[in-house]
Amino acid sequence: MNIQHQGSTAIVTGLQELVAANAAQVRDEIHAALPPPCVNLDLDLSTLSFLDSSGLGTLVSLHKTLRSRNGTVRLIRPAANIRQVLELTRLHHVFEITP
Repeated sequence: MNIQHQGSTAIVTGLQELVAANAAQVRDEIHAALPPPCVNLDLDLSTLSFLDSSGLGTLVSLHKTLRSRNGTVRLIRPAANIRQVLELTRLHHVFEITP
């Protein structure tokens, strides 16, 4: 996983899986990389192959953190299977999803 900053936006790339085995670590690493002036988060999900309920919890946690700063979390290029999970859980209404 790589985290870069562009102004007030953090950009996360290189996520392979977001599952119970790594969800807490990913969440903690991203939280640590969000200094207070950072209010937006772009998660490039183009390389994400699997997402489970723990991974969904991580996404919701990040959303709550950035919402408290009046910011947003955008999910960039999720694969069809990831987008399907987001739609089944109705989280596609919570996050901005960019093809």
